[in-house]
Amino acid sequence: MRQTGSIVLCTMLLFTIASPAHGGATVKPGIDVLATDGFKPLVGKRVGLITNPTGMTADMRSTIDVLYEAPEVNLVALYGPEHGVRGDVYAGDHVVSDKDAKTGLPVHSLYGKLRKPTAEVLEGIKVLVFDIQDIGARSYTFISTLATSMEAAAELGIEYVVLDRPNPLGGERMEGRVLTDMNFKSFIGYLPVPYLHGMTVGELAKMINGEGWIPDGRKCKLTVIPMQGWRRDMQFAETGLFWAPSSPHVVRAEASMFYAATGIMGELHAINEGVGYPLPFELCGAPEFDAQKLASHMNGLKMPGVTFRPLYYKPYYGTHKKNTCGGVQVYITDPDNVHLTSIQFHVMDYARQKHPEIKLFGSKRDNMFDKACGTNEIRKMFIDGKPIAEILKYWDTGMSEFGKQRAPYLIYK
Repeated sequence: MRQTGSIVLCTMLLFTIASPAHGGATVKPGIDVLATDGFKPLVGKRVGLITNPTGMTADMRSTIDVLYEAPEVNLVALYGPEHGVRGDVYAGDHVVSDKDAKTGLPVHSLYGKLRKPTAEVLEGIKVLVFDIQDIGARSYTFISTLATSMEAAAELGIEYVVLDRPNPLGGERMEGRVLTDMNFKSFIGYLPVPYLHGMTVGELAKMINGEGWIPDGRKCKLTVIPMQGWRRDMQFAETGLFWAPSSPHVVRAEASMFYAATGIMGELHAINEGVGYPLPFELCGAPEFDAQKLASHMNGLKMPGVTFRPLYYKPYYGTHKKNTCGGVQVYITDPDNVHLTSIQFHVMDYARQKHPEIKLFGSKRDNMFDKACGTNEIRKMFIDGKPIAEILKYWDTGMSEFGKQRAPYLIYK
């Protein structure tokens, strides 16, 4: 989860319109199911919790508070992923080990010197609980934290409990080549899954355990607490759940779709993806672009489920800070049929054809682009002038095979 620019973090009130689902089913997340069942997997054990502000009940009580206040639970430590336990750390910045201001519990950073918890920070822990809302993309670091903490738990014989949550992109969407070349394994591409994997964190945990992805053939003592009421075809708005910002630029559930549509392109810092402007990941723009011409080109592709509006804007920070960019705003008109990740590649194709003065590649950012893609072949195909259709075909190779591989680990229909 890489996001450019800088912001000032402060104490604030966040106002939003809190409306439940659009007439759909109500989903009960794993933390609610756990509480209803009397916290059985945790009773009598010293508990560590990996979470952030997205770990909350359906009525928006923090999972930290729920476990801390439950007489049955002995919560003794917290572990902070990227952005921290309370969500006050900017993307890519190190999370500092400290004490939680509200509970006084020790907070151990899993996004600083440590990316994988050590025996020292897990001393005395008998069960490690994971409760974080993911956004369904391989490059979002929360599932990397899931994997590395499962590895540590397996090595130390610690039980591991995942409190499951919806994939906001749904459980059917799979896009982007599976990470198979471990030369490109990184914290923004840790698991051998497609870029969009269509799985919940609970399902991913089962797959990590079942596929032998934990080193040395180890397995976790894994328990997944499933949601109640979730279906694979659900949009997040249908769940009846509220969305807590999962990072400073993913403040709405819909932002998960836009992150998938432009986030890889944003790694290059050549074309602005809306980060630094009030529409993060919803824009594609550069000073060299004519907004009308770019919109005409993108709409002329007649891509299913998406349309593009021309606009000019000036990022406050990030790529092309304080420079007026010609660009397009991305509108998802049919979430079920849009191919999200291809949008950014079409914009990049337009840039290389019409604006060769935009240097997409050749900087130190190439490495981050390759890590996000899970391969350097996409970059090389662009440089070699391969047709965009060939690039996209390569990008989506292997989806059928992965679909079969993941099938035994799926919890929901």
